[in-house]
Amino acid sequence: MTPIHGQGEKNNVNNNGVQGWKKTVAIWVSSTVMAGSFMMVQPSAPVEAAANMTPGYEVKFVLNQNVLDPDSTPDAELSSAFGLPGSGQKIAVEYFDTDGQNLNEQGWNVRLRKKEDKKNYEITYKKRYPVTNGDINAALTLANKEGFDAGDTNYEAEIDWGYGKQTLSLSNDKDIKTSDTKATLPSESKALDMILDKLPGKLDDWKGQSHWGKQQLEDSRAYGPVMASKYKGTWNGIEVDVEVWPIRTADGSSTEPIVEISFKADEYADAAANRQKLMNYLNQEGWLVPQDSLKTQLVLDRY
Repeated sequence: MTPIHGQGEKNNVNNNGVQGWKKTVAIWVSSTVMAGSFMMVQPSAPVEAAANMTPGYEVKFVLNQNVLDPDSTPDAELSSAFGLPGSGQKIAVEYFDTDGQNLNEQGWNVRLRKKEDKKNYEITYKKRYPVTNGDINAALTLANKEGFDAGDTNYEAEIDWGYGKQTLSLSNDKDIKTSDTKATLPSESKALDMILDKLPGKLDDWKGQSHWGKQQLEDSRAYGPVMASKYKGTWNGIEVDVEVWPIRTADGSSTEPIVEISFKADEYADAAANRQKLMNYLNQEGWLVPQDSLKTQLVLDRY
């Protein structure tokens, strides 16, 4: 049979067209897959680590008890040297922890205080890190790794700088309004309710343990109270605070006054320079006790 002219050619064209289309699709799919694969293996932009917190500084020294009059108020010589007022502000203070001090063992302190003439209770949740060999950055970096970085505006960083050691303190402060203007604290159960109500997440889920902080505080009790007195003065152009804490003696039979002088600075250089000047002056006057302040630990140990 004689073939119909043009039919074979048409079939050849159709076949070639299909084959060409298949090749085009294949090439496009292959290119897309390769491009997609290439995009998937592109290195991602490095994630910058959060910056460390920037601390302020509080310098603290312990003074001899002989700077006090028999009624445990600053004597005339100390008052004159630092321009202290005749009477101090009364502050009621207590801490909450378990009998085994589980919070303190993890570097946490929970404090409730009430100042006279103030219409609010102050709750402070504080995490502490020791500073070893003056390496403040190392302490800040460790705190950063545990979730306290420059982006955390709930905590204020401060270096407590005493006679022989430095401590990084990270404080989360909460206020609760009250109509009472006296330096009096609520009942232990009410105080604990307030503390639990304001409990920050970092303490509650410390080191990934869900509601660890809540469980510890539910098993806690009050340590204290202590009725402290605070006197504001000045020295060498800087503001200073003198605090007197009558803390229970080791045998529990009475109290002994712990006297502390302190000042704050924003910059390390200012803190260091004025610290040395104040230390020299206190030592010259015979008022300096060559040891670090242990008020919080004394309260936890004696109440």
